Amino acid sequence: MSTTLTVRVGTPAATPASTVDMSTTLGRFELPNPVLTASGCAGAGRELNQFFDVAQIGGVVTKSIMLRPRSGRPTARMAETPSGMLNSIGLQGPGIDVFLEKDLPWLVEQGARAVVSIAGGSVEEFGKLATRIRDAGGASMIEVNISCPNVEDRGQVFACDPRAAANVVQAVRRATRAEVPVFAKLSPDVTDIVAIARSCVDAGADGLSMTNTLLGIVIDTDTMRPVLAGVTGGLSGPAIRPVALRCVWQVHQAMPEVPILGMGGIRTGLDALQFALAGASAVSVGTETFHDPSAPMRVLRELTKALADRGFERFSDAVGLAHQPR
Repeated sequence: MSTTLTVRVGTPAATPASTVDMSTTLGRFELPNPVLTASGCAGAGRELNQFFDVAQIGGVVTKSIMLRPRSGRPTARMAETPSGMLNSIGLQGPGIDVFLEKDLPWLVEQGARAVVSIAGGSVEEFGKLATRIRDAGGASMIEVNISCPNVEDRGQVFACDPRAAANVVQAVRRATRAEVPVFAKLSPDVTDIVAIARSCVDAGADGLSMTNTLLGIVIDTDTMRPVLAGVTGGLSGPAIRPVALRCVWQVHQAMPEVPILGMGGIRTGLDALQFALAGASAVSVGTETFHDPSAPMRVLRELTKALADRGFERFSDAVGLAHQPR
């Protein structure tokens, strides 16, 4: 039996690229366009602001904030791999007090939309962080980094257990203003990511960030020891894109009504388009900014042109389109 596939590539654009409607939503969060930074790759946006106006992209996702200052892991913390890199930073940061005093007000002053990533070692810590952010105001969305070890449960990662993940999300949702969406950031290092996603949504998550890095290791063949001082690290970059894309696909297929912020190895506008077609309502650009700090703006331009070239008038029309029957 043969099937007929209608190919849109190469068809005349319905409108010029400059008039494609790039607006999108992540729960109650309305964005002028679907490209954001990725947590951990741009601090709180100051570094990138010298290359482009951070208010021009959909949002700035901050480095994960913790309750107290944290020095992180010892060096070496980073290692290059084919088509990617490993990092073992260890959530280094100044803590919530400095963030609320300096970084969040700066983002608000720039007119940028702040997506605050939070991380903690216990459910209680996540709840306290959410409360502090609620009281301060200024956050457009909260991204809950549940890919952290749970100190209450022998170091197990929250995102690898449905009940632990749900407990964190429930605590954050309870402590957050209703109009501020809460997105759970999931790990690809699980057997059934749909089960984790469903537990987070049932616990009150407004959407999902997918995905965090993959756990990996690099060994130096001269020293014959692991390159990273922490032994293992998070693999990011183009090497993980097919895995991240698969995760987005599976969760959107199972829960098409749940908004997804897609990420994992996005280098170009066509990469971003793949995530949209798989079901992501927006995307985060991360590792690519290390050698091209203007990458978020470039990806946005390339994505806009890619949509126009394929006859789209609105970005939202591309979201989940690949799931339609051929």
